Amino acid sequence: MTILVTLPESPEGRFALEVAAEEARRLGTDLVVLDLGLRKIDPTTLPSSVAVTVIEPSGPHHDPADVVLTYLHEHPEISRLVIGIKRRTPVGKVVFGSVSQRLLLEAPVPVLAVKPNTDT
Repeated sequence: MTILVTLPESPEGRFALEVAAEEARRLGTDLVVLDLGLRKIDPTTLPSSVAVTVIEPSGPHHDPADVVLTYLHEHPEISRLVIGIKRRTPVGKVVFGSVSQRLLLEAPVPVLAVKPNTDT
């Protein structure tokens, strides 16, 4: 059993990492971080409470959902996916599509979608 978290460069991605680390700690399992950002992850920002492996996709990847879904299909040890989401208008969803929506619908494992509290 391993938890996979996608990590784009966003507040939602950072929050998803926090939640995924806590979930991995609670379940006593490892955490795999799939880095979807443009810059390398600063190792000092990774949680120390669980075993963390950082994966940086090789080659060009135009669609983050394809990268995540391919990784999930190639790694059957992944038992849960954690993603960060943000509120979007209905028009925004239609015009820009939704990586999160696609992962929720197509992932072969349970998906935990988390949204940071933006009220503070």
